[in-house]
Amino acid sequence: MAFAGPVTLSGSRVVLEPLVADHVDALVDAARDGELWKLWYTSVPTPDGMAADIERRLHLQRAGGMLPFAVVETGTSRAVGMTTYMNIDAINRRVEIGSTWYAKRVQRTGLNTEAKLLLLGHAFDALRCIAVEFRTHWMNQQSRTAIARLGARQDGVLRNHVVASDGTLRDTVVFSIIASEWPAVRRHLLHLLDRTPSPHA
Repeated sequence: MAFAGPVTLSGSRVVLEPLVADHVDALVDAARDGELWKLWYTSVPTPDGMAADIERRLHLQRAGGMLPFAVVETGTSRAVGMTTYMNIDAINRRVEIGSTWYAKRVQRTGLNTEAKLLLLGHAFDALRCIAVEFRTHWMNQQSRTAIARLGARQDGVLRNHVVASDGTLRDTVVFSIIASEWPAVRRHLLHLLDRTPSPHA
């Protein structure tokens, strides 16, 4: 049995459901909200490339290295983004939460906070992970701020870590939450959600 197999994670604002090819139309609409693929410091598929990106993630899932989710907004029952467990390390019981993006209209609504609460809860409580990692581009200040706001701590910076699709070199900022920190982080995230009204309340 795989260490991390497909699962549906449900909250009041968001449902994380296993990514399938049928999510493509909703995800194309989500990416068009804000023309997210034009952000040079992150990687969001273009509308024409969405089906191929879904298949890429599903291929990595079949290989055991990724578990991709469609992020479905409960108020509309529409997929508004994607997120994944990636770099899955079953031996050392570690995962990275990444390859995440959301339609512009749901950014800063509490949806990401609840999605991360669900992902972290499953990782620590069900998978018994010893650590969960987050990585982002040095230049992606919005992402760095959002990760730190979750309660993750910065481990360091991998300089000239990868070559981006446009040929530039990416410095990668690495954050993590370890198992002993999870109870405090969970309480913190629940507090943040209590202070953020649901857009569909």
